[in-house]
Amino acid sequence: MIAVTGANGQLGRSVLRFLKDLGNEPIRALVRTPEKVQDLATAQVSVVRFDYDDPASLPEALEGVDRLLLISGSELGRRVPQHAAVIEAAKSACVKFITYTSLLNVPGTQLILGAEHVETERLLEKSGIAHVCLRNGWYLENFAGTIAAALEHGAVVGSSADGKTSIAGRDDYAEAAARTIAGDDLSTRAVELAGDEAITLQDLANEISRQTGRRIPFQNLPEEDYAGILRGAGLPDGFARAIADASARTAQGELYNSSSALREIIARPTRTLPDYVTEILSASKPGS
Repeated sequence: MIAVTGANGQLGRSVLRFLKDLGNEPIRALVRTPEKVQDLATAQVSVVRFDYDDPASLPEALEGVDRLLLISGSELGRRVPQHAAVIEAAKSACVKFITYTSLLNVPGTQLILGAEHVETERLLEKSGIAHVCLRNGWYLENFAGTIAAALEHGAVVGSSADGKTSIAGRDDYAEAAARTIAGDDLSTRAVELAGDEAITLQDLANEISRQTGRRIPFQNLPEEDYAGILRGAGLPDGFARAIADASARTAQGELYNSSSALREIIARPTRTLPDYVTEILSASKPGS
């Protein structure tokens, strides 16, 4: 049996869809509040309570599970103890293989967003459980707010200068995770997942300009100024600082990797920037 943590999240739901397409192996969708997501349940998929903050309940939820997809938690600053609880529960339940959704260029990354991934990878190493760390690049979907702000204010802003970001779509990473957790290779390894494209924020501004017919420039800002803009847009201070830090460190190559492993795993091209910008612009039209 395969189990998927965070199964009600955007990535988790996409993974479940791909897993169902790959075969008939039983799947356990692990969620915090099962009664709210019974739409996930099918003859193949069972929905089970799995609360990171209730560690004592976790081993029972993993009973009978051979393979576990550990989708990294979304609560910055709390992910290490949460992930540690999951890994300990997996050991107790005799899970044989874990796939973890990590971050591009771990363990060498200096990103604020990377620290908890670095520690989780260390915990997996110490666990003795065979595992693979899928080091995901940047999601195209992370640019949704940037594009919306550019349309409203007339500029793309960030702190990345001419640094390139390796990008792919959420479904690309989800399919890679599904194929990995359901695949035949159960060896311990790490895989850098970079999309076919690597873009600068100037490239993003150019693409928005091309598709809208407007002149949308890119404005490179000091990191602290960019963090202030993010806070002004409603992001919590810690998250705003982490995003601004990621943007600034992009200028140093932190979010770039030339690996072709993602394309090889999913056996197709990864999603493109023009395709994603088209989707966002279509959704922003009145009546859409």
